[in-house]
Amino acid sequence: MKRRNFIQNIGLVGAAVPVLNACSPSSKNENAETITPTHFPLNEITIDELQQRMSSGELTARAIAELYLNRIKAIDKSGPTINSIIEHNPDALAIADVLDAERKAGKVRGPMHGIPVIIKDNIDTADKMMTTAGALALEGNIASADAFIVKKLREAGAVLLGKANLSEWANFRSNRSASGWSSRGGQTRNPYVLDRNPCGSSSGSGAALAANLCAVTIGTETNGSIVCPASVNGVVGIKPTVGLWSRSGIIPISATQDTAGPMARTVRDAAIFLGACVGIDDRDSVTKTSEGKFSTDYTQFLKPDGLKGKKIGVEKSYLKGHEGIDALLVKAIEQMKSAGAEIVEVDFLKKTEGLWGDEYQVLLYEFKDGVNKYLAAANAKAKTVSDVIAFNKQNEAKAMPYFKQDILEEANAKGDLTTKEYTDALLNILTKTRAAINTTMDELKLDAICGPTYGPTWCIDWVNGDYGTGYGFSSPAAIAGYPHITVPMGKVMNLPIGISFFGHAYDEGGLIAIAYAYEQESKNRKPPEFIKSIS
Repeated sequence: MKRRNFIQNIGLVGAAVPVLNACSPSSKNENAETITPTHFPLNEITIDELQQRMSSGELTARAIAELYLNRIKAIDKSGPTINSIIEHNPDALAIADVLDAERKAGKVRGPMHGIPVIIKDNIDTADKMMTTAGALALEGNIASADAFIVKKLREAGAVLLGKANLSEWANFRSNRSASGWSSRGGQTRNPYVLDRNPCGSSSGSGAALAANLCAVTIGTETNGSIVCPASVNGVVGIKPTVGLWSRSGIIPISATQDTAGPMARTVRDAAIFLGACVGIDDRDSVTKTSEGKFSTDYTQFLKPDGLKGKKIGVEKSYLKGHEGIDALLVKAIEQMKSAGAEIVEVDFLKKTEGLWGDEYQVLLYEFKDGVNKYLAAANAKAKTVSDVIAFNKQNEAKAMPYFKQDILEEANAKGDLTTKEYTDALLNILTKTRAAINTTMDELKLDAICGPTYGPTWCIDWVNGDYGTGYGFSSPAAIAGYPHITVPMGKVMNLPIGISFFGHAYDEGGLIAIAYAYEQESKNRKPPEFIKSIS
């Protein structure tokens, strides 16, 4: 959950506002000092290109995994020191060997066969890796079973390279946290500008992907935790409809809003990855709503003319804010028009104002309920949220050196899910967000609603925590449980900015078509230069 930005943006939905920066961008970024990592032969490579090289015999799954593992060693913990990987999979090369043997025998499981993946450290893997949500309180938790989406990945032939660092407890621990920091993993850095924040909570997933440490990654989102790190790390992120991907085996925040989703450097790679993990899971009843609505092959929607005849509603309050973002958005609008889309301005965000208080209550109740259920069946020493709170107090110097656990304590004081405060709040937020999206789109016959995903990322600040940028487009789709895609829109002072498209439930295919066509028209993805600072 991108908690702090969300708290600020929910009350600022429509206008970019000035903030007191811990560091401010230089007006002459040509003076920025850069670090150039050694040449990497798989830089910006796609899933299709990896498959072609394995099919030709030029590369094997083992060779690809070794190249990425060496890359991680060279620039994640040393070199630029991105610190995006919290744990390596000791079985990665053995898995790759099995998949190479299958390929040699004529068996290729599909487009993910042999493709290296890094997953977020709140997703269960029944192997030698821990699942801790970045928390020292859960250190040693080895899952007894794979999460459903991990099981699907293994069946598809993916190679699990390791787990990504994250904002501890998916950024649901304190109102003064720094995104990308966890007590177990430390601070992840943005590979574009190393003193800047990678956003969260899927911080390591976004940073590792942007830095070419793997082919694709998995993030999870409650509100912004896929689309924000995707946006500020210059990659593609898909937050699916809640129910498209199972949540079983994932440390939860919210049964209403949580979902995992793919992050990739291209829309095509994200579409390939999206189809690999869909399916009905008896352990997550919400997935039953996806029956007959999902596809195992979202590449069918990848058409260069996917914007032709489409009607896109652009949030009008985002057309006059930060001059750098304004210019990027105007350019994006012109590119979409030239690709055949009709663009109309919409005054959408006003319809979703004032929901933060109720949403926060829903998250507090559902966090306590979900985490207590997860821990009761897990192999961690902590068995309840109360145990986690007690551990953190007993180990304060290591577990809480910069910020405390006010959100954990507030959640733990809540009642169960029959409490009227919870049921009333849940009804209110779902009714208003879904009505806002549905009526706006239906009345104007829109194919998607669009706007900048987030503003330029902020400096890492362990004293004050995160601070907002005045932009944030994650909340409506997140609360409603509807799909949301972000694609690179360009950069402001070397800092990536994403553009968002969201729409009706289970219309991932329609959004992918729009996002792909825009991506092909704009070609905005540029790899990071590992600049030390622009302050």
